[in-house]
Amino acid sequence: MDAKQLKWGYLLVLSLIWGSSFILIKRGLVGLTAVQVGSFRIIFAALFLFIIGFKSLKKISRRQWKFVAITSFFGTFTPAYLFAIAETEVDSSIVAILNSLTPLNTLVLGIVIFGIQFQKRQVLGVFVGLIGCLLLVLSGASSHPGQNYYYVILVVIATICYAINVNLIKKYLSDLNSVSITTGNFMVLLLPALIILSTTDISHRIDIETAQHSIFFVMILGVLGTGIANVLFFKLIQISSPVFATSVTYLIPIVAFFWGLLDNEMLTPVQFFGAFVILLGVYLSAKK
Repeated sequence: MDAKQLKWGYLLVLSLIWGSSFILIKRGLVGLTAVQVGSFRIIFAALFLFIIGFKSLKKISRRQWKFVAITSFFGTFTPAYLFAIAETEVDSSIVAILNSLTPLNTLVLGIVIFGIQFQKRQVLGVFVGLIGCLLLVLSGASSHPGQNYYYVILVVIATICYAINVNLIKKYLSDLNSVSITTGNFMVLLLPALIILSTTDISHRIDIETAQHSIFFVMILGVLGTGIANVLFFKLIQISSPVFATSVTYLIPIVAFFWGLLDNEMLTPVQFFGAFVILLGVYLSAKK
């Protein structure tokens, strides 16, 4: 399989995995707090990656560890908690939609801070995708007046963190394999996540059985939606561009929408149109 086919394959697989992550967060929040969901997500991913990628840590040079640590906090630690907190007030499908702001932030930060090259069509594609995102969000806000949409600010901050992360990886860690980057990230984050989790109390939640079910969903989220997905994502960054890699966030809402339907989260006709516009943005931003 050539590089062009491979990158589209990674994009599709990641959209399926991450599109399912938001419903897993929602299930985790049934028996856990947002902080517990974020902590368990990191811990499970770290344990899994330690098993499969421990030997890859020796490939990280002393100079690279600094950037591995920085990318771990921007790309995983902060967003893991922000998304969980946001879903305590906003539907999982809407949070997934807001995640589509990532390519816009990636392109803007890439141009302003990292000096990446770009094409006019890429800029057009990002803005077309953003318009689709806004259609989805505004329609969702009007149809769910009881939800606190100030929490979407947390999602916006998370997308900025993702944008910084993807540009840092492309600029400073492109010569390091994706397993080493991912394993290094979570080795840095394991202790902070354990410390934060130790400050919480699971026993005060609904009941132990419910908490156990929630932990199971978060375990799936940590291993598949965080550990394995990050390995694939970092590989995608290395074989494509930061903007193309973050285009996965255009497809994530489509997957999250179908999960939302199964969980009685309905979208309006305007939101359906927004989904089409988002796909158009993917095409424009990725086309050479």
